[in-house]
Amino acid sequence: MTTSSKAAPTLWVVIAFALVYVVWGSTYFFIQMAIHGFPPFLMGAVRFVIAGALMLSWCAIKGDKLWIAGDVKTAAMSGCLMLVGGMGIVIWAERTLPSAMVAIIVSIGPLWFVILDKPNWKKNLRSASIVGGLVVGFAGVCLLFGEAIMQSLHGDFTTEQLISLGMLIFGPGAWALGGLYSKKHPGASPARLTTAWQMLAAGLVYLPISALHNEFSGFDAANVPTQAWLAIAFLIVFGSVIAFTAYVWLLSVRPATQVSTHAYVNPVIAVLLGVWAGSEQISVWQLLGLGVILLSVLLINYEQYTKK
Repeated sequence: MTTSSKAAPTLWVVIAFALVYVVWGSTYFFIQMAIHGFPPFLMGAVRFVIAGALMLSWCAIKGDKLWIAGDVKTAAMSGCLMLVGGMGIVIWAERTLPSAMVAIIVSIGPLWFVILDKPNWKKNLRSASIVGGLVVGFAGVCLLFGEAIMQSLHGDFTTEQLISLGMLIFGPGAWALGGLYSKKHPGASPARLTTAWQMLAAGLVYLPISALHNEFSGFDAANVPTQAWLAIAFLIVFGSVIAFTAYVWLLSVRPATQVSTHAYVNPVIAVLLGVWAGSEQISVWQLLGLGVILLSVLLINYEQYTKK
């Protein structure tokens, strides 16, 4: 997407950044709250079908041409990779792992973009800061896994948790693959319409996955606690609609390098919220791992930030 820095009211810019920083950072906490009442994949289906339908309705009101076959196909493919492959692993992992730990691991996403962006390997691997970022990021992941393995040996970390942690390494990879696929196949549709189809397609794919996991059996919406309903409402309205709209608008009025700073703030918000509101325990090693991973993301983006 082409970005510009055209004039925009300062107050609206501040509000938009606050939404992207705080809301996206808090989604990990609210996902965990939602799956205490919803089966994980059914929760994904409800969230993204409703959010996609809302976004599609908005696009219709804005007068967008809703059906362009090629664009819908691209959106469906990228949406399934990001929101089913990437987000699905997050949802699954949060069954057994604290939301703060999940957010720390997911923050390696920018590393996956470098690893999977094959057309730019030659350019990226000539950059000392990018190569350094990959090495530092790998060290951060090793740090977190080392602690988890030691806890597992002492019986403080279950095998299922260790498997979930391993799966989380590949979740951001699926997200990056979806983003790169979408970038490689640009269409004529506006970003809001692409996002609507991405969410709707992902939500529909979650339904058979949920059925295969036998999640419909015994599920009774009447038994879902109010807290879980409020959490999924937050994820739909704020996480999937409002925050994304703020993100797209920011890209149109502020430099992309400024907007990308959410990658540093979101995991910090997730950790703070998990510890404060969720009473989660975060070790010194996990905080150190978060710092190392965020340093790696900074190194990967260093040349972009310093470019005039």
